Amino acid sequence: MKKNLRHLPILALLTLCVEFVNAQTVIPLWPKGAPGFENRRNEPEVAKDCYVRNIHNPSITVFAPPADKANGAAVVVCPGGGHRLLVYNSEGVAPAKFYTNLGITVFVLKYRLGRDTLSPYKVDVHPKQDVFRAMRLVRSMADKYAIDTNRIGLMGFSAGGEVVDMIAFENGKGDPKATDPIDRLDAKPNFIVQVYPGPSFVPEHIGADAPPAFLVAANDDACCSLPLIQLLQRYREAKVPVELHMYAQGDHAFNMGTNRKLVSINHWPERLADWLEDTHILKPERKKVLH
Repeated sequence: MKKNLRHLPILALLTLCVEFVNAQTVIPLWPKGAPGFENRRNEPEVAKDCYVRNIHNPSITVFAPPADKANGAAVVVCPGGGHRLLVYNSEGVAPAKFYTNLGITVFVLKYRLGRDTLSPYKVDVHPKQDVFRAMRLVRSMADKYAIDTNRIGLMGFSAGGEVVDMIAFENGKGDPKATDPIDRLDAKPNFIVQVYPGPSFVPEHIGADAPPAFLVAANDDACCSLPLIQLLQRYREAKVPVELHMYAQGDHAFNMGTNRKLVSINHWPERLADWLEDTHILKPERKKVLH
């Protein structure tokens, strides 16, 4: 009998994922380079082991699920790294493998880093521009990747969670008069997944139109457990659906759960899979027809 991958232990799931991920396509956010920094778009990125830095030509990398598994949902993933680098493998490639096994198309974002060495970028400006553009770019490619534009999410780890907070609670409306048709599209995510997000940019209030949220952290994470408690309270006040998993142990940067000897942390992505199913992200809820 065929196994349901959603219920496999996460270690086994990530092992199986490798065979399902196809060659990736890298798409620059702007064909001629980031606005105002076009002359830097050809500078090479610095990649070492599990991280990437020196990002001057922000991009999304596409991880498509097998055609027979694709369900129309999509997610843009923002790796962390303190705005100094991107923990690209553990917080980009690994979640992409997890999602593609659930049939979700993934776009891993390489955003500009405001704290990289001699960086010309501002933490509160340029990553925000990049994630707005990434969300609009993904929506513009909905037909190409068979994406349901009502099921496009945004996921962040650590500093990447701050990038999510920068745009998730704004209206996201594009400029209808923009010369570039991509800039006319909506950037607001339909759902968010926040994994030990950083403390900056948690909003004081969120509106009733905030996207449903899945939140996860460890209570002994001195940096990044409190932001989720704050965000939970904002969601409760706004009466918007939210699910929080606060584990007793795990500290910071437990990634997709494979780098800790803790059963609960090892299995946290399974709770995310449950939530994705329960909220009809994996499969849209059928509307009842009244006779």
